[in-house]
Amino acid sequence: MKKIYVLDTNVLLYDPQALTKFEDNSIIIPITVIEEIDRFKKDMNETGRNARQVSRLMDAFRKEGSLSQGLELDSGGTLKIEIYEEKVMKRLPPELREERGDNRILAVAVDLMESQKEMPVILVTKDTNLRIKADALGLSAQDYESDKVAIDELYTGCATLEVGADAIDRFYSQGWLDMDNNGYLPNQYLLLTEVDNPSHSAVGRFDHVSRRMVPLAKLDQDGVWSLFPRNLEQSLALDALLDDDIKIVTLVGKAGTGKTLLAIAAGLQKTAEENVYNRLLVSRPVFPMGRDLGFLPGDIEEKLSPWMQPIFDNVELLLSGHEGEKRHSKGYKELMAMGILEIEPLTYIRGRSIPNQYMIVDEAQNLTPHEIKTIVTRAGEGTKIILTGDPYQIDNPYVDAESNGLTYVVERLKEQTISAHVTMTKGERSDLAELAANLL
Repeated sequence: MKKIYVLDTNVLLYDPQALTKFEDNSIIIPITVIEEIDRFKKDMNETGRNARQVSRLMDAFRKEGSLSQGLELDSGGTLKIEIYEEKVMKRLPPELREERGDNRILAVAVDLMESQKEMPVILVTKDTNLRIKADALGLSAQDYESDKVAIDELYTGCATLEVGADAIDRFYSQGWLDMDNNGYLPNQYLLLTEVDNPSHSAVGRFDHVSRRMVPLAKLDQDGVWSLFPRNLEQSLALDALLDDDIKIVTLVGKAGTGKTLLAIAAGLQKTAEENVYNRLLVSRPVFPMGRDLGFLPGDIEEKLSPWMQPIFDNVELLLSGHEGEKRHSKGYKELMAMGILEIEPLTYIRGRSIPNQYMIVDEAQNLTPHEIKTIVTRAGEGTKIILTGDPYQIDNPYVDAESNGLTYVVERLKEQTISAHVTMTKGERSDLAELAANLL
């Protein structure tokens, strides 16, 4: 049965292409949504860009037919702008008759529900409270789940297998082990444990070409930019970060597991030491934790410093350890002046072509799937992209643990031969940080 979907503003700001993703059903856009989109269109951020894209799409549709009468879409459905009338507000209880955007959208949806008895009417919104209000009024409401990923079922990147002692011994003696089961994904990490002796174990990565489990990359005596893994998960992460055949790596984990530090260390190793890549580019979305500080004084570098400081801290930590070990004198500003290191917000990534660079996107859980696609498509020939983040620490109001760009990439690319993923759970920052991550 065909349905009528009433879209809230936040759905279009989250995904401007949502208008094309409701198959052969009817899409209703309350006129209030157009007004709210107009208020966002001048913003010089991703929300503003999405608002402008929605406006362009609606204008293109307008040229094909009347939006007030409803026009047919290529999918077989229809698109219509519903005009808000004050009389429909009376269909809401007194508590909801205040002239607010959410209430107007709700009134339009309730009016359609009562007038279009032959078709189910569904309000689509990413606003939890608006869905609760709709449910209280007997109106069906849904989250926009086009790109949702069940966080509890998120691909971990690693599997544990119980095998006989002879299989583990054979892996160590010949340096590989045939894996007959076709259920393993490309570059999936495998932990073999002996059935009768769990301490007898081996770890490796599944090679999709040879159908074998192969050993992790061996680190030299200086480690990775003087950094050594502290646990198994960090060893797996470094293996993926240092493999030039793996073009996109996702690292998911709570605070203090070493995601960003390992990625930057591997990037410095591959650029400044091995010269595999021309530059290490480190970036992150500009989302403050808590209330924004408003307009900050100074030039662009000084304005961005509060948001980029975690990156500077990690780079300085690595450089200080590396200098102590090898007596190098280069600080991060000198590396930046030499063009080896570049640190900037994602705002400046859009529109660029980024060839032969080691690119790290930190705090990627604050990006939408659409934003992630925009970033990854910037990658030119020879570029490797690292996405790191914690799906449970999100500052972006338009995404959650199941709809953010990081988890979206993990699930969509898990079967691709040039991608690898590691889930990190063991904190190594400090005992206090580990305690806070687990208990607070």
